[in-house]
Amino acid sequence: YQGLAGRSTSEVLQLYSAHGQQQKLQRSSAVTQLHGVLKKRLKQDLKSLCSFVLELSKDFQHQSKTHLCQVLTAIQGIQLENEAMQMFQMKAFDLEQSLQEVTERYEKEKQKRRALHNSLVELRGNIRVHCRIRPLLPFGTASGQAISEDRQRNFSEKVAYATDDETVLVKCSRPGHAPINRTFQFERVYNALESQDIVFADVAPLLTSLLDGYNVCIMAYGQTGSGKTYTMLGPQLEENFAFSIEDESELGIIPRATQEVFRLLSEKPPGSYWVEVSVVEVYNNDIFDLLAKDNYGKVFGVKREVVTTREGKSDVPLLMHETVENAAEFLHLVNKGLQLRVRHPTLVHAHSSRSHLVVTLTITTIISGDNFGTSWEDEPMSHRLNKDVSCTFPQKMRDNKSTSSSRASSPTQLEATEKLKQVKTRLQLVDLAGSECVGMSGVTGAALRETSYINRSLSALADVLGAIAEQRSHVPYRNSKLTHLLQDSLGGDAKLLVMLCISPDQKYLTESMQTLGFGTRARQVQRGQVKKKNFPVPSKAK
Repeated sequence: YQGLAGRSTSEVLQLYSAHGQQQKLQRSSAVTQLHGVLKKRLKQDLKSLCSFVLELSKDFQHQSKTHLCQVLTAIQGIQLENEAMQMFQMKAFDLEQSLQEVTERYEKEKQKRRALHNSLVELRGNIRVHCRIRPLLPFGTASGQAISEDRQRNFSEKVAYATDDETVLVKCSRPGHAPINRTFQFERVYNALESQDIVFADVAPLLTSLLDGYNVCIMAYGQTGSGKTYTMLGPQLEENFAFSIEDESELGIIPRATQEVFRLLSEKPPGSYWVEVSVVEVYNNDIFDLLAKDNYGKVFGVKREVVTTREGKSDVPLLMHETVENAAEFLHLVNKGLQLRVRHPTLVHAHSSRSHLVVTLTITTIISGDNFGTSWEDEPMSHRLNKDVSCTFPQKMRDNKSTSSSRASSPTQLEATEKLKQVKTRLQLVDLAGSECVGMSGVTGAALRETSYINRSLSALADVLGAIAEQRSHVPYRNSKLTHLLQDSLGGDAKLLVMLCISPDQKYLTESMQTLGFGTRARQVQRGQVKKKNFPVPSKAK
């Protein structure tokens, strides 16, 4: 600015203009240089980028080829594995078919073996023994007293198992006791999940034998609270101890057997048979008739005596035999008798039966002189199609419903009786009282006396079977009213099935072992072939 002093304005403006142009040229030159540098740098970067992209593309192609080879290799491996899997599935299918065929053959052979075994049982007169294991129930007492958790845990362990349908395994290891690992074989074993239907399915064939002319006896044996009454009768009503018939799936052997017998009888000619029922209990070694009536027709238990007839058979004189025409009438009478059965609560079972119950169904078949030796199966099919389902019996029997066996007195009746023959077969259904350990049940007073009689009668039953098994000259039937009453069935005059009932609880291990031991000894009894009640055959001599 010092050089501008003294100059004119026009000169100053010219100088400023020249200076501005010079700066503009300088800036233009700098921009040009910068543009050239940037262009060169961009070309270099673009070249580098192209090289990188090319290298990346080559690497991608290489990796793609590598991965494609791997995928193809994996696909080939999967195909091989699929082929191997298909081969394995085919082999597995073949094995399943083979296993199914082997299983079917095994079941057939098992059925054949069981049939042969049953035939052997028939020939030897052996006692059929089935065993049922009840479910593991919550531990408690009849009076609802609380039990400590430790004690509950110690005594509620399961020790009895059904390994198959013929074997019971008892396995237990307790501190201070020798370990137990024993198996027991029976004709049939039922686990805790098997229903009443399954149990009865194995009992039903015996009922056909009943109509074929054989006496049949089915009894439940086991400790108190092991499920005997449930197996024989079904669930019982709390208010009167009768069994409920509302839920048919829960019905026990007695109601089911009755229904099956009357179903089989419905195929016989009407008027050729009649059915009678008696209900007794053995309480404190005394026999009580649970169908006896007083002068007003009210049912009440009357003490009876058992005697031995001239033929060596047991009989209860004056025992009430009620004639029934269908299963409903039969079950009604049984329920009436059950209401009189003695029960007493214990620490083991709130409704413990204190007596042995014996329900007897007697079928009397009438055969005329013209049909001697001819069974009802030989009738033409057309005659069997029009049968009345309800039981019928001769009108003269309806008119003379007497407990006495002498029914004919007039000459006309005597003449009719001479032309008719009677064949009697009997089905005895026995719900034994349960054996008890006094320390476990906690009974006192009268209940303690009942326990003593129960255990003694069951011991007498074991003694009788032991004497028969050893073929002793004397069998102590009269040591107990129970064995005296069941003398015919025990001695070989009936096909006998014993249904063992046991608890799986460790708490009842001793009682379960005793029951299983009783069943094992009972299986070994050989009573000789059971005699059939043959129909009378007329003599050909004139």
